[in-house]
Amino acid sequence: MPAFTDDHSAEITAALGTLPVGTPVSEVARRLMDLFTSGSIEPGTRLPPERHLASTLGVGRSAVREALAALEILGIVDVRPGSGTYLRGTASDLLPQTLRWGLLIGRQNTAELLELRSGLEIYVARLAAARATPEAIAELSVAVERMSESIGQLADFARADAEFHQALSTAADNRTLVDLLHVVRSLLQVYADRAVHDEAAARLAIAEHQTIFHAVERRDENAAAAAMATHMSTASTRLAAEAARRTP
Repeated sequence: MPAFTDDHSAEITAALGTLPVGTPVSEVARRLMDLFTSGSIEPGTRLPPERHLASTLGVGRSAVREALAALEILGIVDVRPGSGTYLRGTASDLLPQTLRWGLLIGRQNTAELLELRSGLEIYVARLAAARATPEAIAELSVAVERMSESIGQLADFARADAEFHQALSTAADNRTLVDLLHVVRSLLQVYADRAVHDEAAARLAIAEHQTIFHAVERRDENAAAAAMATHMSTASTRLAAEAARRTP
């Protein structure tokens, strides 16, 4: 992989500049992200060490360390102990993660994210009913079956639920829409994985997914959208309750 060199040092120094005293970690991360997603640095490049970035930005090493840790979680960089920090992917590959980071910095509240997810999921269901291939319909069927089989194992149930929605997104055949929905789902995932607490809620979710599946299978766009709207109503209520429970 390309190693960090003095040439990179000059380029990064010129691109980053010095930040004002007291700049928060979120702004340090944003400044680094802007450079890393600009396309001016080759993917796989080993980046300058923390002390160099801290000196360039005029901030403490702890701020740079926290910013890089956040960018690693988002998939923008790869921190390898004993080796260094490397840029991952290309600018286009990083677009969904960039959007995700922007939402995190903006601290969008859960209610707004749930409303956005509902609108996107309903449109995805409509598109899937119109565009799903036989293979996509088969994947949806398998996902619903896995949900039914894992009703007593809620962690497995949550994974099967996610697989269904991913298969539905793929069937919709709109990459930009899928990327946007992936961003929102990722932000809500910490709640989604724990929102179904008991067998009664799981059985209701299964019934709702089956209704969506059968509408897609019949190629009924209106029915698919309506079924998803019903599911989003109950799912959003569960997610909002879980978010409230986990918020100090």
